[in-house]
Amino acid sequence: MHPAAYSGGFLGLVVFILDLIAIAEVINSNRSVTSKLLWSLLIFLFPILGLILYFLFGGREEHNSGYEAIA
Repeated sequence: MHPAAYSGGFLGLVVFILDLIAIAEVINSNRSVTSKLLWSLLIFLFPILGLILYFLFGGREEHNSGYEAIA
């Protein structure tokens, strides 16, 4: 089998992992529940397009409070 035949599976895995990261970031943000639900559905239903739209228009810096130290 040609090595390029496996590229779809690898790219699919990369998109899946990036989608999970984006959805986790949305859920942990300080957005409203409606906004969290809509962004998560967009990323879930349209994985590549939703991911691109979220990273371009999601206002990630505004809605993520950052990390706090545990100790």
